[in-house]
This record gives sequence, C-alpha cells and structure tokens, in this order.
Amino acid sequence: MANDTGPDEVGTFGRMHAWDADYPVYDEFDLPSYSGPVTFGKLPYVPEAGALMERQPDIAIVGAPYDDSTAYRPGTRFGPRAIRQATPLSGSIPSLQLDLVEPFKELDVVDAGDANVVPAWLHRGHAMIYRKVREVSRTGAIPIILGGDHSITWPSASAIAEFHAPRSIGIVHFDAHADTADTNWGQPVQLSGHGTPMRRLIESGAVAGRNFVQVGLHGYWPSPEVFAWMQEQGMRWHLLTEIEDRGAEAVIADAIAEALDGPDLIYLSVDIDVIDPGSAPGTGAPEPGGMSTREVLRAVRQVVSAVDIAGVDIVEVSPAYDHAEITAAAAQRVAMEAISALALKHRGGRSVRFEPKTSS
Repeated sequence: MANDTGPDEVGTFGRMHAWDADYPVYDEFDLPSYSGPVTFGKLPYVPEAGALMERQPDIAIVGAPYDDSTAYRPGTRFGPRAIRQATPLSGSIPSLQLDLVEPFKELDVVDAGDANVVPAWLHRGHAMIYRKVREVSRTGAIPIILGGDHSITWPSASAIAEFHAPRSIGIVHFDAHADTADTNWGQPVQLSGHGTPMRRLIESGAVAGRNFVQVGLHGYWPSPEVFAWMQEQGMRWHLLTEIEDRGAEAVIADAIAEALDGPDLIYLSVDIDVIDPGSAPGTGAPEPGGMSTREVLRAVRQVVSAVDIAGVDIVEVSPAYDHAEITAAAAQRVAMEAISALALKHRGGRSVRFEPKTSS
C-alpha cells in the first residue's frame, strides 16, 4: 500500500530538481523483492519464541543452514539465504495455479529466522535445528524448513512428531536417493550424514516405516541390502521409472493414498535433486534424468491439497553450483505451492494451524 507524501524539508537542490514533489511511499512489504531485509517473500521477521507464541501465525519459515553432513558437494548451508533471495515478486500475490488465492492475505505467514547453527559441530547443529523447529511447532504454526542438507529432516521431523504425539505422522519424501543408509563410513549414529535421516527417524520410532512413501528414486543408490532393510520396515516407494511408465499424476495419486494409510498427519520432504539437474543444477548430488520442475510443483499441490500437513522441508539447494538462481527459484516455488495450497484450504473454511502448546 502506498501513501502520497512529500518530504518534511527540502533544500536548495531538492527544490531546484523538483525532488520535493508528492510521490507515493510504499510499505516495506510492497517494495521490490530486491529491496530491504532478506526474508522469505519479504514477510515479517519474527525470530523470537515469545513473539511467535504471542502472534501464533499460520505458517513460519525456518532456515536450517547446515551442511556438515554432506557426503559429496558442499554448500547447502547457503541454501536458506538463496531460497529467500529467490523471491521474484513482492506484496500479496495470487496463485494462478490455485484459483487466484492470495496466500499472504489468506494466511499469516512469517519468517522465523534460522536455527542457531555454527560450522563443524555436527551434533550441536542437529540439536539446534530440533530446538528451533520444536519452538515453532509449539506455537501451532506449520513450519516450512529451508535446508541445508537432507540430514536436517531427522531433527525437524522428530520435533514435529513429538509436538503432535499421540497423533502419528507419515512422510511423503521426494528425492533421487532413499537416504536410508545405516551410517556414513562407519561414523557414530549421532553424527549421521545426509544419506541416513530416514533410517534414523524409523529406528527412533518418530515415524513408522510403513508410513514412509518415497517418490522419484533413481540413479545408482542405494544398494540391494539397503532396499532389503527398507522392505523389512514396510516402506513404500515409487521409482522414477514408474513415473516414466505411468505418468506423474497417477503415481502421486497412489502416493497420497499410501500416505493416508494410517497416519493422522503428513510431513512433506522435498530434496531438490529429485528434479533433473538440467533444471536444478545447484545441488550437492545431482542425478541426471530426474523429474521436471513442473511435475514436482504439481505434485506438491496435489499432496498438500489432499492431506493434513504437519510440516514441510525443502533441502539440498547448493547455490555455488546453481546457474541464474534456477535451483533456488525452484525451491522457493515449492514452498510457495505448499503455502498456496494451504491458503486455498483456509479460504474454504478450514483451519490449517494447530492448537499451541505452552508446556511440555
């Protein structure tokens, strides 16, 4: 919103060049996206737990700038900032995909800042992410976590599972890789890397194996032994070859039905490397032949529209390997599609947030 106003005082040069005219002055939220503080969508910055609890937003963006668990190309610690900066528009914007719903008018969405992560302290990094997501969840807001490598799903989903207990959560996981390895080169469990978070979640009991649904797996990992472990847990997955044969929409419809087979709520995890690296090169472990960006965005809308969402993470954006910010833009759009689908639910009369918890 703009207000027409002139300056309180002008000097000689101001009057000489007519810089004292009445020009519109725009609210920070409506200024161009490249101007002002870097928050997701130029949304209000509300990092403190007390302020979040007092405000009780519908959705809170959380940064998890952590990549100490990366096994190949590093740099995803810069992912949250890159995703925030990839916002091309400002102000309240309508979704052309979802009946022109205006998500930032329909919902109270804030940027809750980053988890208190420092480099080279693996166990502490996961602990800080867990605490930050738990802090946000306790307000009743839906956390949307920007990674970071995929190991951040372990503390993030654990915090959300705790908040919603005794209700159960399932995970719909888009990825080129299953991330169900036992360890990274024999490291202790508490130092597990970004190839292990889904196993850690199942082993801990935060999520049951049968409530895991994975979409888009392709490439040359994991091994038959790891797939055997996954099968023992009752995990379900859809390889990229199935998407090629049947089409993405049919596969996602099956994945949604499987995700709703038991869980009360769904946590959505999107590894950007599920997208073909021709469209998303800025990632740590690119796998040629992935899904198209359009397929993934449509899938996110399908899932969020069909299930009750407890949380979302978007991971593995590594800006140093990006080109023209197209990977960061894809990740930003994943978040926007999830937010817009939640906004459409809200416009239809459904609450998307949860009751806050003020005690353990």
